[in-house]
Amino acid sequence: MRLCLFTDTLADINGVSRFIRSIADQAPALGRDLQIITSTRLECPPRDNIHNVRPVYARAMPGYPELELVWPDVRSIMRLADSLRPDVVHVSTPGPVGLAGRRFAKLRGVPLVGTYHTDFPAYIDHLFCDRSLTWLTAQAMRRFYRTFDRLFTRSTDYMRAMGRLGISADRIVRLLPGIDTDTFHTRHRDPSVWTGFPGIRKADVKVLYVGRVSIEKNLPMLAGAWKIATAADPTLHLVIIGDGPYRSAMETQVRGEVAGAEAEVGGRTSFLGFRHGDELSRLYASADLFVFPSTTDTLGQVVMEAQSSGLPVIVTDQGGPSEVVNHCEGVDQSGIVLPADNPARWASEIVRLAGNPELRARLGAAGHRKIQSMSIRCSFEHFWQIHENTLHRHLTKS
Repeated sequence: MRLCLFTDTLADINGVSRFIRSIADQAPALGRDLQIITSTRLECPPRDNIHNVRPVYARAMPGYPELELVWPDVRSIMRLADSLRPDVVHVSTPGPVGLAGRRFAKLRGVPLVGTYHTDFPAYIDHLFCDRSLTWLTAQAMRRFYRTFDRLFTRSTDYMRAMGRLGISADRIVRLLPGIDTDTFHTRHRDPSVWTGFPGIRKADVKVLYVGRVSIEKNLPMLAGAWKIATAADPTLHLVIIGDGPYRSAMETQVRGEVAGAEAEVGGRTSFLGFRHGDELSRLYASADLFVFPSTTDTLGQVVMEAQSSGLPVIVTDQGGPSEVVNHCEGVDQSGIVLPADNPARWASEIVRLAGNPELRARLGAAGHRKIQSMSIRCSFEHFWQIHENTLHRHLTKS
């Protein structure tokens, strides 16, 4: 079976693109014919199974300069897809490249599978607080996905959201979550990694956030919680890895946590921007606690990466991240699940974990054990099997 995956995000820094790059690496090693089609000005990984069709038009997304708005050369994409002759098409994103993949599958009579990676109606609701715009976005998603044979969700929580879009339950499949458990592992712990960042002290309890720095990640709530927490515990240091449109406002909000010379270098908060490769692995494994307040993530891949790196985690009770965290008290507890709108509770739990290194170690060890069974290889094998089943059903009907 040859599978063509169409995606609008591949070279960007986000969980979706990292997942696609990971399965692109897995496929040849497992003897699977996976071909990936994208369109971007950014540099793509040099892989024989990755095809980048240069866009006709591209510009930075307003408010999100790290993201691109791209209009691809649709004719070139269609010609490329024809030359690859896929047995099944997978559409990973509902953007222009995804639209081209959807169109190709319809015109050629090829089975169509997709992944609901991003809850766009929820994002629009958080960003604009406009019910009409949220409704229009939901209608667009309903129209986009209505012809798909199967549709993956990253968590059971989002099965309900997909149902509200009119996607029947028999077409929805929960994709087994998986990450690269070698890249994110406790063996990468190296406390010396912090020496290169002024203001981060060896004795600080380093509380890590990794992801886009934007309002839809519920970071205003975290900033409020942080001001409460740092008033109670001066050893806390928030480390933000990533960037986005809320960074400047968040810097201003958390700068109020201390006064004087220390505030000039960020006080108890450091924004490190984007980090990659071995350095990112070391930063994960060398932190003390991971926080992820998002309510709009369908999975929260960074939460899995943090647990695999041995960190206890705090997440919200909304969205997919809570599904990859064992939060019931006991030997397998790996983190804490809290209401998304209660900064005082978040501050209290951050302070409690910061003051209890034995508890942090126990939760971190449990999380590491849990994620070792969630390798990207297992996730990819499940991903592939569903496509084979879809092709078999299509051929049987024919």
